[in-house]
Amino acid sequence: MTQKYKWLIICLVVLFFLPSISSLEEKPIMQMAILLDTSNSMDGLIQQAKTQLWGIVNELSLREKDRLAEFQLALYEYGNSSLSEKEGYIRMVVPFTNDIDRVSEALFSLTTNGGQEYCAWAIDSSIEQLAWSNLYSDYKMIFIAGNEPFDQGKIDFKEASLKALSNGIVVHTIHCGTYEGGVGGYWNQGAWIANGSYTVINQDEKSIEMSSPQDDQIIKLNAQLNQTYIPYGKDGNSRQQRQLQEDQNAQRASAEGYIQRAVFKCSPYYRNTSWDLADAWDEEKSILEKLSSEDLPENLQSMTTFEIKEFLTQNKNKREEICQEIVKLYQERQEYLQKQQPSSKKDTLKAAMVKALEKQLKSYDLNK
Repeated sequence: MTQKYKWLIICLVVLFFLPSISSLEEKPIMQMAILLDTSNSMDGLIQQAKTQLWGIVNELSLREKDRLAEFQLALYEYGNSSLSEKEGYIRMVVPFTNDIDRVSEALFSLTTNGGQEYCAWAIDSSIEQLAWSNLYSDYKMIFIAGNEPFDQGKIDFKEASLKALSNGIVVHTIHCGTYEGGVGGYWNQGAWIANGSYTVINQDEKSIEMSSPQDDQIIKLNAQLNQTYIPYGKDGNSRQQRQLQEDQNAQRASAEGYIQRAVFKCSPYYRNTSWDLADAWDEEKSILEKLSSEDLPENLQSMTTFEIKEFLTQNKNKREEICQEIVKLYQERQEYLQKQQPSSKKDTLKAAMVKALEKQLKSYDLNK
């Protein structure tokens, strides 16, 4: 081989790996797909997902706020007889999004109904249909929860898990039942092949609801926080109403979930740039030059650009002050509850997901 061709090969190799190498200098994103069994016996699982969603994402935001650039969440349901048999009784409910309100809204629309549960097919569908990152530095994971054997359906679960592994996607399995029952149904193998964790939960377990002296103040501050959102564009008002609706959904589902949601709204991963002018301007200062007067809320339409910037600056400072107080109260709340909480831990969806996340993130650090 001539020297000329050697250098050509070296250049091609560098060009091929350059995107992955350069991405290591940037903060990674995390992509998480949650696949939930919505067959008849899974009402408890869906209820846990509704009540614990904000606790799950809040755990992530508190642990990874200085390490992740973005958090994307996708939601699937499978095993519901109202879904298409041709598609394996599987449905992508929400594709990857950083709009967690959208995921919450979708969760509260889920219902259970009969069905055949094809775990491997669900995993394969999520791999094929979702826009997974191709960067080495990004975290990619699937959480699948259900109770029927893992080997049902036309797709081999080993092939599905190997396919995930080959795409850099870790699969965590959560069996709703006994540990031995999950092993007998190959849930442990499905996780092991894809470098994930196997855990079991009681899908009908109720979360422990405990109050603290800080709760009322956090609730009041959340109401004040809502007043700092400035809807703009044609969908601004409807999206703001959805935000308020998800506050109500969280509050009706559980007091704990409502508190967790208020705290997550103060995290760097709760962004509403598509409808909240405060977030949009914070991310792109030139956004005001692209908007017409009709795109702005009425109270800003008569202002000059300078006045709007002053208003947004004051609004940003107010939001930061409110969030600092919410986070401070939440930390005090956690210290209080740790002294009050019974030592026994419930085997719930949140506990299983947080445990698997901790293990995966620790493994990532060791391998860096």
